[in-house]
Amino acid sequence: MASGGKLAALALLALLGCVARPCEASYGYPSRLLPSPSPPPSGPVAAPAVLAVGHYNQTCYQAEQIVRAAVKKAVYANRGIAAGLIRLFFHDCFVRGCDASILLDETHANPLPEKLGRPNYRSLRGFEVIDQAKMALKNKCQGVVSCADIVAFAARDATMFLSNGTVQFDMPSGRFDGRVSLASETLPNLPSPFADLRVLRTMFESKGLSLDDMVTLSGAHTVGISHCSSFADRLRRNASDPLAMHSRLADSVRKKCRGGSSTVDHDFKTPRDLDSQYYRNVLDGKVLLQSDAALMSSSETEAKVRFHAYYPWVWAGRFKAAMVKMGGIQVKTSANGEIRKHCRFVNAPITERVYVLSADS
Repeated sequence: MASGGKLAALALLALLGCVARPCEASYGYPSRLLPSPSPPPSGPVAAPAVLAVGHYNQTCYQAEQIVRAAVKKAVYANRGIAAGLIRLFFHDCFVRGCDASILLDETHANPLPEKLGRPNYRSLRGFEVIDQAKMALKNKCQGVVSCADIVAFAARDATMFLSNGTVQFDMPSGRFDGRVSLASETLPNLPSPFADLRVLRTMFESKGLSLDDMVTLSGAHTVGISHCSSFADRLRRNASDPLAMHSRLADSVRKKCRGGSSTVDHDFKTPRDLDSQYYRNVLDGKVLLQSDAALMSSSETEAKVRFHAYYPWVWAGRFKAAMVKMGGIQVKTSANGEIRKHCRFVNAPITERVYVLSADS
């Protein structure tokens, strides 16, 4: 038998690069005076039927437990990492959907992936937790669990740990990993800390998330930290402004920022716990970011804030549902995605050899 070969290379990107430093909620937007970013061009995309609870039961039945173990180990060492994992999920899903594009590092072919975009650079954390979970999964069932699902599972588990077990839910899975990651797409897709209610509503609706989802998910700001640069303008705001920061909180954070601290806890009462304290803070004007204070700028959103503040168990249930709904944004399938071997790289181009039978074989 004679054989001949030909190379067929798939056009895939390979992205490599930097690890974001461990600061949590610095958004990196240049200035509140810049115009608000335009909403992303793509419309809302519903979660496809490929997502299902227990997707890996037959192919890698321990997948979710393995991810949870990695998150538990990281959270026990540093509880703040849990808030970072929730934020990582949000920043992934809002740019190109929940496809782990936020994890890809820079390469010569693409020197500016999402993690180097202004809202993400030096502010996201939790990448090493995803890496550790991926490595553990590789040892059990290589090539089965997507990085996008690991990010989703990790955010769910971080929510459970931060809420001390009170906010637990199933996260559907079956996502594939994306192959494209562009820093230029972060500002137009990720809500700014300086955004007003109109911009926030438009950006969330463009992702298929309702106004109620937006107010509900904003409750994640009951944990985590913010950089002083993200709210410095509010420290100079006229106290007569109805959305001004409460004077005592303003004095406190002003001292911290001037005293050399570059970050401040979002929630000054229960900063380590995921609970509904955020909504009581919003009502009292004791929030750092303009985008949080903006929830009091309309009677509709103010009513939602009051409801969540008075009925925390209802907020917890809605938060679970909103997290699952967000996890369905623009999910990739095998047709436009892959299962990465390493979460920081797209898979290398495949070289295949075609054998041809000779005429006399």
